[in-house]
Amino acid sequence: MKKLFSAILFLLVICSGVSGQDKAEKRILFFGDSITAGLGVSADQAFPALIEDKIDSLGWNFEVVNGGLSGETSAGGLRRIDWVMRREIDLFVLELGGNDGLRGIDLKSTRENLKKIIEKVRGKYPDARIFLAGIRVPPNLGPDYTEQFRTMYPEIAEEMDVRLIPLLLEGVGGNPEMMQGDGIHPNAKGHRKAAEKVWRYMRPVLEEMRQ
Repeated sequence: MKKLFSAILFLLVICSGVSGQDKAEKRILFFGDSITAGLGVSADQAFPALIEDKIDSLGWNFEVVNGGLSGETSAGGLRRIDWVMRREIDLFVLELGGNDGLRGIDLKSTRENLKKIIEKVRGKYPDARIFLAGIRVPPNLGPDYTEQFRTMYPEIAEEMDVRLIPLLLEGVGGNPEMMQGDGIHPNAKGHRKAAEKVWRYMRPVLEEMRQ
């Protein structure tokens, strides 16, 4: 009987530990287009996976979810966000708008869509930390559109009180060593550079979330 009691107690301790770990685990959602999805590179080379590697190397208890979808626009993201929020989100990284820019979509629409996505996340998970990744578009749409697109992200970040990752592909876009042949999507080297930038902004927040 004593041995049976000890075995039951051991199982209860193990189960309690597992339950505590599951509860403690926090979820990070990268929500974006083909850049987030890692189009043209393997899944483990995309920058969200590289962020996950950095987290795992530190032994931190975070789950990373790649919610990137190639071809996604801000309007598509707004339609999709409710579906991906079925699981709890503790940290949300929004990377959308690039396909809007490539299509020359009215930036008023893009701006409103990005704001509504942020509002939806905050409405369902008010304690979630939110990052907005800035994107740059090629200059062929004209200097006015290009400049308005560039300033849109910091303006939204300030208005919505979210953290900004300025110009996610800074030093990557336009660099043939870091871009694929289409000149739009980063290669594995470009994703590594993007991950380093994201990590600089994200790591202090993750450290705070662990406390």
